[in-house]
Amino acid sequence: MSAPAVVVEDPPEDYLQEHTLKSWLLTTDHKRVGILYMISVTVFFFVGGAAATLMRLELMTPQGDVLATPDAYNRLFTMHGVIMIFFFLVPAIPSVLGNFLLPLMIGARDLAFPKINLLSWYVYMVGGVMGIWIMIFGGVDTGWTFYTPFSTMYSNTMVVTAAVAVFITGFSSILTGLNFIVTVHTMRAPGMTWFRLPLFVWSHYATSLIMVLGTPVLAISVILIALERLFGVGIFDPAIGGDPILFQHLFWFYSHPAVYIMVLPGFAVVSEIIPCFARRPIFGYKFIAFASVAIAVFGFLVWGHHMFVSGQSMYAGTIFSILSFLVAIPSAIKVFNWTATLYKGSLRFDTPMLYALGFIGLFTIGGLTGLMLASLAIDVHVHDTYFVVAHFHYIMVGGTVMAYLGGIHFWWPKISGRMYPEIWGKLSALLVFVGFNLTFFPQFLLGYLGMPRRYYEYRPEFQVLNVMSTAGASILAVGYVLPLFYLLLSLRKPANAGPNPWGATGLEWQVESPPSVHNFHEPVVVTCEPYMYSPEEAEREYAHDQRVHNA
Repeated sequence: MSAPAVVVEDPPEDYLQEHTLKSWLLTTDHKRVGILYMISVTVFFFVGGAAATLMRLELMTPQGDVLATPDAYNRLFTMHGVIMIFFFLVPAIPSVLGNFLLPLMIGARDLAFPKINLLSWYVYMVGGVMGIWIMIFGGVDTGWTFYTPFSTMYSNTMVVTAAVAVFITGFSSILTGLNFIVTVHTMRAPGMTWFRLPLFVWSHYATSLIMVLGTPVLAISVILIALERLFGVGIFDPAIGGDPILFQHLFWFYSHPAVYIMVLPGFAVVSEIIPCFARRPIFGYKFIAFASVAIAVFGFLVWGHHMFVSGQSMYAGTIFSILSFLVAIPSAIKVFNWTATLYKGSLRFDTPMLYALGFIGLFTIGGLTGLMLASLAIDVHVHDTYFVVAHFHYIMVGGTVMAYLGGIHFWWPKISGRMYPEIWGKLSALLVFVGFNLTFFPQFLLGYLGMPRRYYEYRPEFQVLNVMSTAGASILAVGYVLPLFYLLLSLRKPANAGPNPWGATGLEWQVESPPSVHNFHEPVVVTCEPYMYSPEEAEREYAHDQRVHNA
């Protein structure tokens, strides 16, 4: 009797080789979970963007003549805010690029808890589907801030369901942050000391601290809203001993640090792109690393600057104003160090670099106007006007979305193994930058002149600036849609990127594109500092290119 033949199958060559739906939905590979997040956040981005488009069309004219009622407008801007913040901006860079890259960057085969990583995506999807369901079957009219007493006593919309959706999604953030922290502490390759970590990892580590420490406060806040609405427990209702201002304290204690959950990962992306395309070691590595942690700490101390007109004491307002100025210091350190890295660099203006430069410009404008809002007197003048809308869009959209798109273009060859058409990439970066500024810069003027935010109608003298803003939004929309097409079309080509098309440093560029299932074929040992770019080599490359060009 002969033994049955044993068929030994070759292991998959790369993580994209299996195409079955089951292999994707049950995957524990951090790279595939990152792709699942990429598809999901893209869908939510365009849903939230469609809501923004309707709002801008409504605001083309002073009279409300696109949407049927002011109530419909209220529901629209609420769902725009909820979807963009909780289902796109918060998870975009950490859950997509962080999931895909963090283990590769530290020389690990996967995250510390692969199954929990997949669970975080399912939890996120449950919350996201609830958000879409709410949008279709009634909506919410409270604004994404859910301020009491309107949300607990007066609104007749689906506040409780929205609160539950946000509550569920928060667990996804906590699971992702916990996974990143444990992974960085326990799974670094031999030789990968803390000061050999890429700055991408430092920023995601700081972001994860905020996720784990701050998100539970948001979860408690929205649950208290649900309890107040359902059972009238008297937490926020002053008639039965509650305090509506308490909700603002709880909400902003999370939501101001949440701004850094969105922006710190953007810093991470820019800190990788700038030295690569300037061909220089990054200036002030340790300052940038410590600045990330400092931002995470200071972020928890400044929530009161959102409440200057809430009736809090003058002394509390002064302290929060001073602390808000202090949080600008670590942010300024980063901008200064990026600029110093660019100085005398051998600059290449490929698509990721254009997005990174756009990020620095837009974030700087957002940061400087943030200092104006940190000032008590100015904040009282422009509070709840379009000045505030413009400021936070410069930070959260001009910053985070520019960095996200820059990161997608930078690591797309690694993710997919394909190169995209560079000319289309540069065009999209240009359209996004021009469209963004034309959309939101007029809103600084609108706010300074007194146009309040969240209004369905406005005075006729504000129309010119609103028309400019809507025209800019049209350009911006084209800039956002373009990458969707040319990146997807690039998938039809054979893998042509090679392992390191940008000549970048970092462990992720030492493996093939796309990476294999287990990332590294051999154990990794790190023996050098990050960002070992050589200015002399860049000079030689430049001289060679010039000779070829002149010939």
